[in-house]
Amino acid sequence: MQTQVVKITNIKGQKHMLEEAGAIIRRGGLVAFPTETVYGLGANGLDGPACKGIYAAKGRPSDNPLILHVASRHMIGAIAAEVTPLAEKLLAAFCPGPITLIMKRKPSVPDEITGGLPTVGIRMPESDVARAFIKAAGVPVAAPSANISGRPSPTTAEAVLHDLEGRVPLILDGGPCHFGVESTIVDSTGSQAVILRPGAITEEMLAEVAGEVLIDPALVGADAIPKAPGMKYKHYAPQAPLVLIEGEPEKIAPAMQGEIRRLQAEGHRVGVIASREVLDSLGPMVPPELRADYGGQGDLPAIAANLYEALRYFDDTGADRLLAEGTTSEGLGLAIMNRLRKASGFHSIQA
Repeated sequence: MQTQVVKITNIKGQKHMLEEAGAIIRRGGLVAFPTETVYGLGANGLDGPACKGIYAAKGRPSDNPLILHVASRHMIGAIAAEVTPLAEKLLAAFCPGPITLIMKRKPSVPDEITGGLPTVGIRMPESDVARAFIKAAGVPVAAPSANISGRPSPTTAEAVLHDLEGRVPLILDGGPCHFGVESTIVDSTGSQAVILRPGAITEEMLAEVAGEVLIDPALVGADAIPKAPGMKYKHYAPQAPLVLIEGEPEKIAPAMQGEIRRLQAEGHRVGVIASREVLDSLGPMVPPELRADYGGQGDLPAIAANLYEALRYFDDTGADRLLAEGTTSEGLGLAIMNRLRKASGFHSIQA
């Protein structure tokens, strides 16, 4: 299969290309498309066999649920059996935007989407290109991230092509993603919001709208049935083993330097993902080609936007060990640390 990449710079002027992408979806095919969070790999969300194509292309476990992306509130009515008062509040406050709401599903939603669960994740992207594409498809679009399962999620069309060339007929290139980490997933089936996956809509933002917010036990390592994508399997991992260094900001640089010396003494080629402040402290210990600057220390939006590209960068450098700087777990930091801990397989050093 030959993969075509089409850059979308004018939604109205390129309506014919979006309509062709929508036709591919209706025919049971796959299209990779941009959102404000990461790129998604889309299929007709009401076509079970088409959704199996997503699992095959990604190498994704079939019990890992998919999210249904919609272009309008009208589409939600076709797939949600109930929109609770809590869901109404969250829709009004955050949609379109980087949030996925778990709702009870209608029978029209195939089992291939839900991993056998009675609920489904529904998201209305903020991205104009994403919504125009979904509108052209005329159906909810099921889409996980457009990468090989377990790898860092793609935030550029180039990263999608790297993973899925020859596996998908069309990639819509909408430029770099704004947020850089996947949507916040919230269980809205009850009266209290429960975060199943942290993202750009933070716990604090949710609490302003919905009152007290809970964190699902499975998110913090408890032995519980996962209710959303990304809760059960290792995710976001680069090719080389990664260790996360956590602690107070002023203690990170000395701990990083000590671990680099230890690994280099063992003969390893060490890559470092860190803030520019920590990278500057390393001097000549680490050459420029083995450094990935993910933003200023404490600049959480920049770190989130740069994180996945930093994780992917080292795959072609020959690095056989990676060290990453942790950050706060407050606000957007909860999502960043969730991704870093999963990328490291929960291997960390306390500075």
